[in-house]
Amino acid sequence: MEPITPIIDNAFWITIAGIFLLLVLSAFFSGSETALTAASRGKLRAQADKGSHGAEQALAITEDNERLIGSVLLGNNLVNILATSLTTALFTRLLGESGVALATLVMTVLVLIFAEVLPKTYAITNAETAAARVAPVIRIIIGVFAPIVSLVRWLVRRVLHVFGVETDPDSHILAVREEIAGALNLGHSEGLVQKEDRDRILGALDLSDRTVEEIMLHRSDIEMIDANLPPLEILNKCLESNHTRLPVFKDEPENIIGVIHAKDLARAMYQFISLSDARLSELNKFDINAVAMEPYFIPDTTNLDDQMREFLRRRTHFALVVDEYGSLEGLITLEDILEEIVGEITDEFDPDQPDIIQPQDDGTYVIDGAMTLRDLKRATEWNLPDDEANTIAGLVIHEAQMIPTVGQVFSFHGFRFEVAKREANRIIELRIKPL
Repeated sequence: MEPITPIIDNAFWITIAGIFLLLVLSAFFSGSETALTAASRGKLRAQADKGSHGAEQALAITEDNERLIGSVLLGNNLVNILATSLTTALFTRLLGESGVALATLVMTVLVLIFAEVLPKTYAITNAETAAARVAPVIRIIIGVFAPIVSLVRWLVRRVLHVFGVETDPDSHILAVREEIAGALNLGHSEGLVQKEDRDRILGALDLSDRTVEEIMLHRSDIEMIDANLPPLEILNKCLESNHTRLPVFKDEPENIIGVIHAKDLARAMYQFISLSDARLSELNKFDINAVAMEPYFIPDTTNLDDQMREFLRRRTHFALVVDEYGSLEGLITLEDILEEIVGEITDEFDPDQPDIIQPQDDGTYVIDGAMTLRDLKRATEWNLPDDEANTIAGLVIHEAQMIPTVGQVFSFHGFRFEVAKREANRIIELRIKPL
């Protein structure tokens, strides 16, 4: 008779130890994948700047997420399949064919709890710390699996190409700006970020996507000086104005010949009187062109980020906006751009203005038609599109496809719009009510 082989022998314990080791490796791969994909690259960069070698390696391997995930998934699947196979063989040896079902149940529980949920929960809770710790090991694994992963990537792209899907390995799933904006909006909705803080940061991020045409002061509202007026009258207009810089035109408002700074004008006139011992009436001989600065024209398609940099480079705060035909459209200042970040800036010379959004007892809001959609959404957080129009009046005209009359009512985008006042073809005042 052949000797009876004992069921529990050295091979049994070696198999148990192997299964345990494979489960640890599976937990390592699962946690590493979660940590490296969930870690903030901004926080990793901050740690790397402080001297963390692991954070620096984590930044390097997350540059190519496709290669990273491919390598980690390959290792994770290898150890999971091998662990399942060893468990099945062990239970089959102990219980016969019925051990297959029990092995499946046991491995499902073990893998789910100890190789998936537990390591991934830790990795999400300490994403940057875990990513910095596992990065050196994962970098070696990526190097070892590189040929296999490259072949798998090639096969995946070929299969996707058959279905008309093209992939870009260098593209990021989310742009940095979108990631920041999403985090800010989420933080605001959860009460962790103040509305004012969110608006300031988003305003700075949006500068490169917006043009001067969207925020400029329209030419119909610009205060100008006629160069043909007597110098004393020009001085009086400058002193009465709330603005320190005023465009100067000759013959017609479109013909801008310069820009006067009130301080320069007052200083030059004072020197003119002092040096010549002339009386005030002698100021009529004063040449206004001597103190007028050369006008600075910019196209209406210039984005706000570029224009702010240009203002700082030229050390000026004032520009006139022209369209593609060279016609004057409006003006913009550095303060206008800064207000898109920090909100309205007022000083002691700005006139007191009533609230631009006036709530009524019936739930409607009386709003100036010239108010920009961006300012309106900042003040109310209403969801109104600003792709086709810059102002709330422009949005109504665009949606109505006509110049509406006073009293006309429209409903679109979840709001009721009633034209309250109109001058010529301009909508001056609207009554808006959320539906």
